[in-house]
Parts: sequence; structure tokens; C-alpha cells
Amino acid sequence: MGDHFQTIVDLDATAAEAPRLAEHVLDRLVTEGIVLAERTDRSFGHHLPGPHWHRAVDPADADWKPSDGLTVYTGRTIFHGGQGEPEWVRCPRCTTTTRLYTDEYDRIDAAWEPYGTAMDRWHATGAADVTCPACATPVPLPDWTWAHDYFAFAHLGFEFWNWPEFGEDFRTLLADALGGHRTVCVWGKF
Repeated sequence: MGDHFQTIVDLDATAAEAPRLAEHVLDRLVTEGIVLAERTDRSFGHHLPGPHWHRAVDPADADWKPSDGLTVYTGRTIFHGGQGEPEWVRCPRCTTTTRLYTDEYDRIDAAWEPYGTAMDRWHATGAADVTCPACATPVPLPDWTWAHDYFAFAHLGFEFWNWPEFGEDFRTLLADALGGHRTVCVWGKF
């Protein structure tokens, strides 16, 4: 068992525009009745599901009411999937996939090291590159693709706790509300 989450992460929002976009999207979600405007003091989501929460989820799951709410994150954040770790990472320049674990699920420390160092640097400064081991191109950490979208490095995220799987219409609604910004959904469990 455990608690699970889905975080829609805006990959394009800058630190300066994230608070304004967060407010705009939250207003839209409240207007649509997906979440309530009132902020609660809950561990898992500060905005509880609204009367039309089902508009956010896959129609096949509309009979499973979410038990918790939405938390909005603004500011430099490393969004991650919680339990486990990604098996691989892919360079956006040459599309080479670098394995981070062996077939026996042992971490390959030499492969992980440049990414771990870059994560620390990105968290502290907001900028970090990792040189691709295949094409030798320095690539900004947020541009890399992680197995199962395990990581996202951004300034804006909408984290929904214990909700059914989102439908495509909802993901499109959020992307539209964000002005067409690129988004990714980080799934996770604790």
C-alpha cells in the first residue's frame, strides 16, 4: 500500500513567472470545479477535490474518488518519483541511453556520479550541465529524459495525492492554462 502522487511539472516556466502561472492554473482548476479554492492544512494536498474532480481523471477511473488533494510548488524543485530510482537516462542531443543500473538492479556508480553532482549543483544554483558519455556534448540537466519520467527539474509543479490516473483532456487543459508550455507527469509513491 502507500500513498501515490501525480505531479504535472511545467518544464518551461521561469522562476519569475512560476507564481503567476500557479495562481492562474489554480484559478482555472477551481473554476472547473476540479479542486476547492480553500487551502487546508493536510499532509497530502492543500486543495481538496472539488465537485467535478472526475473531469481530471480517465473516464474508466471516474468511480474512484480521490482521497487527498493538490499541492502547488513554485520555486526551484527537483520533482521525483519517490520510491525506487530510474533505470536509465537519455541524452536529448544524440538519443543515447545510459544505463544507471545493471540487470541485477545494482546501481552503476560511475554512471550515476555525473548526474548526482549535477543535481546538487542545479538545486543550489539553478544551472548544471552533464556531458553526455556518448556524444561528449554538455547538456543542461533539465533537458535529459529519465526512465518513466522519474525526474523533472523545474520551478512549477502541481502535485495531486491519491487521485486516479489523469485523462488526456485534463493534461491538455493544464498545458493550455500554462500557455502551451511543455509538461511532464511525474508519478510516484511513498
